[in-house]
Formats: sequence, C-alpha cells, structure tokens
Amino acid sequence: MDQPVAGQQTPRILLVEDDSALRGALAFALGTEGFTVETFACAEDLLASPVAGDCMVVDLKMPGLDGLALIGELRLRGNLTPAILITTNPDARSRRAARAAAVEIVEKPLLTGELRRRIDELVAGDRA
Repeated sequence: MDQPVAGQQTPRILLVEDDSALRGALAFALGTEGFTVETFACAEDLLASPVAGDCMVVDLKMPGLDGLALIGELRLRGNLTPAILITTNPDARSRRAARAAAVEIVEKPLLTGELRRRIDELVAGDRA
C-alpha cells in the first residue's frame, strides 16, 4: 500500500452510494488503503455539502439524481474533481455518456484492485 509522502495530504475520496451496506464496506476498504473518505447516501447530499475531495466515486444508478446527472451538475457549478462511476453491467448509453463526460466506469462487483488503481491514477493526475 502506498503511503503519502511527508508533507503531502492524504487523498480525500467523496463516495456517493445509496446502498448503505456497500457504502460502509467501500468506505472501510478505501480507508484501509490510506484514503480519507467522506460518504454520502445520495447525490443531493453531496450537492448540499461544502466538502471538497481529490476524487469522487459515484454510483451510477441511484434514486433521484443518478451518478451522471450528479457529475453533470457538479461540472456546471465549476467542480472539476475527477470522478469514477461504479455500476453493474453498464449499457451502451451509459458508457457513451460516461465517455463524453470524461468519467471512468468501474464495474461492480468490486472484487479486484481496479477501483484503487483508477483512484490512484486520477489523484496522481490531479496533483501532477
């Protein structure tokens, strides 16, 4: 596990997931990987929050605003935080929309280190 360099802040991940069990499990797993994690149960909670992050991990399919709509709204507000969408079996429309929004998709179940690798890439790119 990579540790932050002295004087470098721990990357802050904004996690938006409506499934409370998955939200807790992901927050725990990312926390053990050395990230600071702020969790949100829905898109509207994140939109109402003043919290900033280095990367967002957002569920695609949520009640209310879905993940793509959330990211679109954040972009309209000038928030350019790198984002990853997590979902099960994304359809072609979702893949096209994510590509157009320059957003990564990582498919559930999240059983490998792919989510961690994608977060590391986005955070490193943000700091470069």
